[in-house]
Amino acid sequence: MPTPARVVVLPQQPGPLQIVSLDLPDPGPYQVVVKQYASGVCHSQLHQMHNPRANPVVLGHESTGIVLQVGSAVEHVAAGDMVMVTWVPRNANGTDRAPESATLALPDGSVARSQNVFTWADTTIADEQYVVKVANDTKRDVTAIIGCAVMTGAGAVENTAGVKAGESVVIFGVGGVGLSAVVAAKAVGANPIIAVDLDDTKLAFARQFGATHAINAGQGDPIQQIKALTTNTSKRNFMGMPVSGADYAFDCIGLKQTMEQIVPAVRDGTFGARTGGTAVLVGVPQTPVQLNAVDMLINEKKFVGSIGGSCSPDRDFPKYLDWYANGQLDLDAMVTERFSLDQINEATHALETGKISGRAILEF
Repeated sequence: MPTPARVVVLPQQPGPLQIVSLDLPDPGPYQVVVKQYASGVCHSQLHQMHNPRANPVVLGHESTGIVLQVGSAVEHVAAGDMVMVTWVPRNANGTDRAPESATLALPDGSVARSQNVFTWADTTIADEQYVVKVANDTKRDVTAIIGCAVMTGAGAVENTAGVKAGESVVIFGVGGVGLSAVVAAKAVGANPIIAVDLDDTKLAFARQFGATHAINAGQGDPIQQIKALTTNTSKRNFMGMPVSGADYAFDCIGLKQTMEQIVPAVRDGTFGARTGGTAVLVGVPQTPVQLNAVDMLINEKKFVGSIGGSCSPDRDFPKYLDWYANGQLDLDAMVTERFSLDQINEATHALETGKISGRAILEF
């Protein structure tokens, strides 16, 4: 039977987020209804809020909750199971069926649409491909951020880049996603791990998670500081100069300036011996970017994208929960702010104005 829910709705016209009470429908064959305990508050939702839209939108894409109902074709979860909701298909290679994005009929007769799922709600309905089963004793609050922040940052390091022990890493932007990248870099044995940000508090926080060096990009040229930390006089580039720069640079922000900094931040190739470093775009870009093609050609550098940390949630979420259990991933410290559903506009304002040093969650 229908399930009552309170849902955050972004109106079609500019204005504050609204909380709407409604009834969720019974699940379709491949749908799951989830009572949620907590949801992450992510920067990408700010982009959705500022971009034009053709209809109302329901937001949020990472949560922890318990299954209330399942559709007739759902086999991997049942009512009473603890789950995590995410926006990446849990096992894209395991099905030929394309998962369906959630839509929601609103009381005024309009239809709100989502980017795959919506988790800014006390109860949600989602395609089963976006619902990952976890152990019933999984902690209900801070684990919510695994479904986006952790998998995006950590996965970029492990899955997209494939960083190995002893390789050097620089991470631009150490909010929740960047901190997760720091954790993964430490887990694989990268060294050095250089955090770059404009906020000294965030940089100090990044050291707690494993950063070996911290650079305030507002105090001097961050590229020159990165090169000074990574110069290898035993290697020579195409021009015969000592090689400098990180093996990998991750932009966890997506601003034009940081996107253009990650290529010069990675090392030159050693002429005739090995290719140059890899710049990885993790943050969601909102502007075009100009790259130095000569630098990329001569020094054989690479610029690649990483969406959702190239993750497969069925495979990766248990690992990140293990990291949390054994102390490698301190989610309790990473979650620095908590808000109720009724405080959603306060939460997004705090995020936009830089008042959240780690990651914020909504608790239901």
